[in-house]
Amino acid sequence: MPSIIPIDDPADPRVEAYLDIRERDLVGRQGMFVAEGQVVLAMLVASQRYRPLSLLIATKRIEALSGIIAPLPDDVPVYAASQAVIDAIAGFPLHRGILAIGHIVEPPTPDTLLAGLPARANILFLSAIANHDNMGGIFRNAAAFGVKAILLDSACCDPLYRKAIRVSVGAALLVPFARVAADEDALALFDRHGLKPVALSPSGALPLARYVPGPRNVALLGAEGPGLSAAIMARCTTVQIPMAPGFDSLNVATTSGIVLHHLTNELRLTD
Repeated sequence: MPSIIPIDDPADPRVEAYLDIRERDLVGRQGMFVAEGQVVLAMLVASQRYRPLSLLIATKRIEALSGIIAPLPDDVPVYAASQAVIDAIAGFPLHRGILAIGHIVEPPTPDTLLAGLPARANILFLSAIANHDNMGGIFRNAAAFGVKAILLDSACCDPLYRKAIRVSVGAALLVPFARVAADEDALALFDRHGLKPVALSPSGALPLARYVPGPRNVALLGAEGPGLSAAIMARCTTVQIPMAPGFDSLNVATTSGIVLHHLTNELRLTD
């Protein structure tokens, strides 16, 4: 197991990356991100796509986490501090007492990600999802229903923002994702890789229950309110989730769970 390095001073430069993480998240800074909590830490340590750079753990939790910490390479520092010192470093009461700085090993391109899909697969394409709670909820649903990949457009927020990872219960570290460039034609990309696109919209032409997916499907979800662009929907089959009269809107994370349940069940029925 790596050596445990005690930290007694919140201003110790060795833990500078953890200072005031609520206001100063590491997303977008050389591919680094903040992971929080035992479940997420275990996923980070076991991941092939991400690498822990350091850990900051409450001293009282070190022994209980020894099984997770033990496989770490010796060059990954594990800092231990009292709860009071950790709270002072983080800038708020960190009840879990578990933080880590992670790093993306090698971000995949959309083409390389889709090229590795199996013959039968469901994926998601997200457009302008800017709310981190929604992003985390979508990734959690994607993991639950076995989604093989998620593609994001340039207007989406980062799934590796600390709150998004936490809401996803670590699924943001499990489900592979890639970002589609603003000038890239996402629908042409799906066509190249044999993916059948279906766009979710309150004005969709078909009720979801009547939609028959293919062996490879991509469900397209847009931001709450504006939804997907008319240009995208004009090139896809559009479906809706019927609702009570006078109400036509669902939270986008909830929508993702419903559509993925349908797509997953349909694939199982044809196995």
